[in-house]
Parts: sequence; C-alpha cells; structure tokens
Amino acid sequence: MKPTFRPPSVPLVTADPYFSVWSAADRLYDDHTVHWTNKRNSMAGLIRIDGKPARFMGKTELFGSAAGLEQEPAAMEQTALQVDPLITKYKFERGGIELEVDFMTPLLPDDLDILSRPVSYITFRVRSIDGKPHNVKIYFDVTADWCVNTPDQQVVWSRETIGSRLTAMRMGTLEQPVLGRAGDDTRIDWGYCYVAVPQTRGLQTVIHSYGVRNQFLETGVLPPYDDEHQPRPAAENTPVMAAAIDFGKVDENPSSHYAILAYDDIHSIEYFGNPLDAYWRRNGTTFEEMLSSAEAQYEEIRRKCERFDVQLIVEGERAGGEKYKDLLALAYRQSIAAHKLVTDENGEILFFSKENFSNGCIGTVDVSYPSIPLYLRYNPELVKGMMRPIFKYAGSGDWKFDFAPHDVGCYPKANGQVYGENKLEYQMPIEECGNMLIMAAAVCLYGNDTNFATEHWDHLTRWANYLLENGLDPENQLCTDDFAGHLAHNANLSIKAILGIGAYSMMCRKLGKPEGDKFVRAAKEMASKWADMADAGDHYKLTFDGPAETWSQKYNLVWDRLFGLQLFPEQIVETEIPYYILKQNKYGTPLDSRKTYTKSDWLVWCASMARSKEHFERLIAPLWDFLNETESRVPFTDWYDTVTAKQVGFQNRSVVGGIFIRLLDHFAEGGFEQ
Repeated sequence: MKPTFRPPSVPLVTADPYFSVWSAADRLYDDHTVHWTNKRNSMAGLIRIDGKPARFMGKTELFGSAAGLEQEPAAMEQTALQVDPLITKYKFERGGIELEVDFMTPLLPDDLDILSRPVSYITFRVRSIDGKPHNVKIYFDVTADWCVNTPDQQVVWSRETIGSRLTAMRMGTLEQPVLGRAGDDTRIDWGYCYVAVPQTRGLQTVIHSYGVRNQFLETGVLPPYDDEHQPRPAAENTPVMAAAIDFGKVDENPSSHYAILAYDDIHSIEYFGNPLDAYWRRNGTTFEEMLSSAEAQYEEIRRKCERFDVQLIVEGERAGGEKYKDLLALAYRQSIAAHKLVTDENGEILFFSKENFSNGCIGTVDVSYPSIPLYLRYNPELVKGMMRPIFKYAGSGDWKFDFAPHDVGCYPKANGQVYGENKLEYQMPIEECGNMLIMAAAVCLYGNDTNFATEHWDHLTRWANYLLENGLDPENQLCTDDFAGHLAHNANLSIKAILGIGAYSMMCRKLGKPEGDKFVRAAKEMASKWADMADAGDHYKLTFDGPAETWSQKYNLVWDRLFGLQLFPEQIVETEIPYYILKQNKYGTPLDSRKTYTKSDWLVWCASMARSKEHFERLIAPLWDFLNETESRVPFTDWYDTVTAKQVGFQNRSVVGGIFIRLLDHFAEGGFEQ
C-alpha cells in the first residue's frame, strides 16, 4: 500500500507572494497557520456539535486568559489530508459528525482573469456519520497578522454589504504605505484583507478582539461588532474578522457553506517608476465587482478546479508514477503564487516572480528558466510575461553590458537590476544569455509563436553572438547555482551556452533566416569538443580542468532532447544517468561532487532525461522521501541536504515549476522506452 504523502508545509491560501498562507504542521490544528515566510498569519476554526465545542484549525490562545482555560480546546480528529494542484482537502471527525474543510485557489492557467484574482475559497462541508441528526455551528476567523509586516503596526477595519448576497469584512494598516516596502522576508502592509461570506440564515459576522473565540466556545453566539478601539496595533488584543455559520440540524446528507478570502493590494508592482495594477483590473473592474463575480461564479469555478486537478493528476501519474504526481500537486500552486500577473502600458502581460528567501529579486532570469516547464505545458503566454521586463531593461540606457541582465529589481519594485550591485564580477553572462535564448526558443516551440522572437531579435542575436564567442570554456563566473560560488571552466554552464546557440539556430530556422546554419554548425562543433574536454570515463567532469573524480548534474542537457537539436551524443546521457544513481544519498543525488546538497528542480530535470521508467523513479523517489520526512517545515524548498533531509536555503520559490519538465518530455517522446 502506498504511504500517505505528508507535505512539509500545506498550501491553503496561495494567490501571490504577499497573499500566501500555509499550515506547517501535520494536522491543521497543531499550530497557527503561517505566511510562506513562517511568520504568523493566523486563522482559527472552531465547531460546536450539539453544543459541545471543539477546534479544527489553528490555535485559540485563550488559555490563561479571562476564559480560565488551562489549555487549548479539544480538537476534532483529523482523518485525512489531500493536496491536489488547486484544492487542499482536510477531513475531521468528532461527535458523530464528519467535517470537510477545503482550501481552493483557482489558479486556472487558461483563464488569466480568474488566475490573477487575489481570491481563495474556504469551504465547510458537514454530515452525520452515526445515523443521528446533530446540531452544528462552525466558526472561523482571520487575524490582523494578514495585513501587517510587523505586529506593532496599527490596523483599522470596516464591514459592508456587497450586492445583495455578500457580507464583507476588511482590515488594513492605518498608514497604507502602498508599494513603499521592498525586500525578501517581508509581508504586505498596505491594501486590505477581506473575509467575504455569502449571506445565509444563521450567519453572523463580526470584527472584534480574538477573545470572540471564547464567546463562541461558550455560547455559540458572537458579540456585537466592535466599531471602537481602532486603530490599534495588530498585536494588541489582536483584532479578528470572524464568521459563525449555523448549519442547524445535520443528517447524513452533506450540508456546505463557503467564504471568500481576498486581498486588495491597490497597486501591485512598481515598473520603472510607474505603479501597475493586477491583471484582473485592466478593464477598470473594481474590487467589489471582482468579489461579486468570485461569489457568483463559485460553483462554476469549483467544477473547473476539480476537473483540472483530475486531469493533471492523471497526466502526472501516467508520465512519472504515483510519487511524481504528488510532487506536481504540491508544486503547482506554489510556483504560480510566487508570481504577480500585471499588464504594462501597452496592455501586454508581465508575470513577475519573487526570489523568496533568496534575495527578494523580482523577475530573475535564472529563476524564470527553471520554472518554465509548468508554463510551457499550460500557458506559454506567461513565459513571455516573464521575459518582457528583461528585454525592456536590456534595451534601456541603464544596462551597459552585452549580455543579458539577471533581474529587474527587488520585489515589488521592478526599476532595474539590483543583483551584485551591477558590478561585472558578480554578473552571470553566460547563464543569463543562455537562459533567455532557451526560453525564447521554448516559446516558439510550445507556444507555436515566432512573432515574440521577431519582436526581440536584436537582443537575441546579440546574446547568441556573445555565447558563440565566450561560451565553450567559461571564464571564472557565477551560474544560477550562485550559492556554490564562482567556477571557471564549468562543464554544465558550457552546455547551456551550446544549447543557447542551438536554440538561436532553431529560431533562425523557424523564421527562415539563413544565418541559422552557421550557428547550428558552431553548436555541433562545440558539443563535440565538450565531449572530449569533460570526459572522465564513466561520467563527465564538473570542470574541464578538474580531476577525473569530480562530477556534476548536467541538467541543462535536457533541452537538447526537448528541442530535437541532437547536438550532443546520446551516449552522454546514457553514461550520466547511471552515475547519478550511483552517487545517490538517502534523499537524492547531490548537485555536484563538492557538497551533499542538491536542487530539487535540477534533480527532476536529470531524472526526466532517463529513458527508462525505473531510472526516472529511482532518481525522484528520494525527493518524495525528503518532502515526506524532512524536519524543515517550510513550503517546498528547492535547496536541501541529501544526507540530513534539512533545508539549506530557499523556500516557496517559483522554480518548483521545473518539476513539470517530465510532462513536456513524456508527451513529446510518447513515454518511456520499454
């Protein structure tokens, strides 16, 4: 029997880098819910069954207070947890009642209006499981933590009715420093967090101190709305937006109700000095209108999400097996929600990533590059949105180099590169040129679109020529694995340069440009030289001038097959894959011979080059084990130690979109060789 997958942190509300809440615990009631940074973004969930109270989500923190409680209220028993690509599903039991709590963020790749809405749904579904009717009331709340960066910031609140069906509570800081803060380990402190609940018989909503939880536990009734005592610091008698839903008598037929959790960030991104709004706002839609649409479309959206989840899970299992589909399900929402979707002054899509728990950079090229398999599979327009800011900045007078930039700022301010203080010695010339060329070619292939390359042909040509001149034997420089430090004669970086040139030749061919012949010949010559320079017998070296016992994951090779370039001898992959298996530790193959840490995205890229299902599954099974067993309770980290199963760095990054690369290869190739 397949063991149940235990994610290190469970996605609950996952819309963008600011509106992102997780459960870093085995059971939803074991601890507070948190922002992806693991700072507290609390929700509490309580239930009364025939007048007897229990807890199913978060902590109440009422013990030791005037309530006289010595410990947290008793919890329901959590009986199941299932993380699907768009919906996280919990089940609980107590007192003859089964409670299902679902968290759905509709990041539907074929509907960017819905995908870009800062909206998640929480659905409560109850039924009797002992053949008897039971009176059920459910309470949940969202705290002021959600709209502050630090708990000393003052918050204000209000409540309104939207349309004829929606009661909306909102909370935000008094100061409202819109787009005023940039950085990595930060949370939003402008705009307003919303809890909106469709009106129904027996519904109560209130904004009050967190002590309101105690009144529900004791009486099942909420106190009057607190219109006083504001503003006040978020940590002072913490204000909560609370709702209580009376389900009345519940029998074996399920009864359900839902709430909408949303965030109005007012402006989303600063783009070369100009504030940009979220994509869903591009036609003048107000936040209230968007919430009304989100409520009216709930049933339709849920059906779409359930259908998408089934399709992705079936596709993932067919492509890579049971454990692979678990990886895909956990990675999907995280990757998309590490971005913000906006439009520029011309109405073109911009899709900005944030380098979470790295350095906070926005629109980083070597973060986009590993993430693109997910977007190539489901909507290549989003890859264009990643690249447009880089092209714009590279064409500005502020970028002085012949190679591609690394980033366009620090989230949420995309005003120009900040990495390495723009000093030459801290740049990644070959890395970023290769990334941009491969990404552009991938858009041509998977998006069936050559116009995008034509629009940016001057930049692509300049970067291809740079690789032609400098790419075969790289000088001492950084690559995307910059945490490992500078490295000269880097064999894997050389592969990227060669495939960048090959990608350019492919675009030339698609565009009918004769110079493509020159570039493909050069790429083939370079690949032949590479094979001789890196050969170490039973594997290929880390650096051309290094000892024979050194090695590294040659993950960049995957594009040779995906693009059908056939630049490198197939023997290289056939040699490398068994060697990676030979070098495996308990939790995976290290990135290279220098350290025992690895990168989860690169590990799956290498596995996807395996021709046999057995080799693929042997390479990714330790990654599944790492996620299932690690003590590092953070959103899917892409940088961890293969011996200790501990996070080394990074969490909640968009690069886990790279896990989807086997889907590209599987359906291009028709599956594994038998």
